[in-house]
Amino acid sequence: MSGTFHRPYPAWNVLDKWDSPSFNDTTREVLRQRLEEVPGRRFFTADEWPTLVALCDAVLPQDDNPDPVPLANWIDAALFEGRGNGTRHADMPAPPDAWRLGLAALDAEAGARGAADFASLDREERGAVLRDVDAGRLRADWQGMPVRRFFRNLVLAEIVAIYYSHPTGQSEIGFGGPASPRGYVRLQPNRADSWEAPPGKWERT
Repeated sequence: MSGTFHRPYPAWNVLDKWDSPSFNDTTREVLRQRLEEVPGRRFFTADEWPTLVALCDAVLPQDDNPDPVPLANWIDAALFEGRGNGTRHADMPAPPDAWRLGLAALDAEAGARGAADFASLDREERGAVLRDVDAGRLRADWQGMPVRRFFRNLVLAEIVAIYYSHPTGQSEIGFGGPASPRGYVRLQPNRADSWEAPPGKWERT
């Protein structure tokens, strides 16, 4: 369905809870770092960076977001610092190698379709490439890497995790703050504590 997407909680800002019992000093420091200490490029090369930025934009566009989350920067930071989620599929290369191989393969996929590289495609064309990749309709050499696992279990998982760990993403979904230190009381379906976001509704026009 085409049209303009309306956020379900347009007036909600999780940062309004900054001085409330929902946040403790540790939470405030983590969020402050995410807002004020955005890392620069350190892991990816200057040639790889535009491809990564274009991939993030294709997966999670932020055109209507007044405070876009710097997804590529935080992916780069995790790889540079050697941070991961503690799991790795046996048939996948280590994340640093998988990301480099995947970005190079995406550029090659774009090249096989007549483009200079993935970043030079418009958003619709990038989406078409990613749909082909997810379906296994490949034109480039991925050097034996399981392509769907790369796309779904690494790329999508990482981008979504970074977005919704940022106050921008949290406000978008009406997140009421971490379960600790305040804690939740009303745990039944369709019930909310008084300090959570008011009920919202998804709308499209």
